[in-house]
Amino acid sequence: MIVVKNSIVSDDVADQRFCCDCTECRGACCVDGDSGAPLLEEEVPILEAILPEVRPYMTAEGIATVERQGVAVRDKDGDLGTPLIAGGACAYITYDGDLALCAIEKAFRANNFQFSISNSQFPKPVSCHLYPIRVEDYGEFTAVNYHRWDICRCAHAHGDPLYIYLKEPLVRRFGQEWYDELLQEISNRHE
Repeated sequence: MIVVKNSIVSDDVADQRFCCDCTECRGACCVDGDSGAPLLEEEVPILEAILPEVRPYMTAEGIATVERQGVAVRDKDGDLGTPLIAGGACAYITYDGDLALCAIEKAFRANNFQFSISNSQFPKPVSCHLYPIRVEDYGEFTAVNYHRWDICRCAHAHGDPLYIYLKEPLVRRFGQEWYDELLQEISNRHE
């Protein structure tokens, strides 16, 4: 484990290589699973504000799900996340043929809105941007772990170590100072 400020970072974040290959998995991480993508409390009002811009990219089922459940829901553990269509795909899903994509990101890329926190612009909620890294807050410390999922097996064959591949969302979530300290800790391990 690597300790950075009040975070405990799994060695996998430094050691595992990763590069999404949606041509292989077809965006399965947005379709499979037993709960929606984790959300931060501050992301809920942003989702409410941008919904009119995202809506044209969503499926009819996704729109109906959000109308029924709201832009965010609490799971059985009380954690905040995106709603799921009939217990399956994320409500914010869109498709390009059989490839599942994020309607939020598609709207962002079309320059129809700004998913903005602290005057910074991002393409989607931070947990989606960070995937396959998952962050768990335990009060006194935050766990930063690599979420292994069989549907991502094609992503392991190539790519950069996770901390490099996911630099932008790691800086987004924890800040540049935290990321610089992570780099230093990883470098110290190799000396």
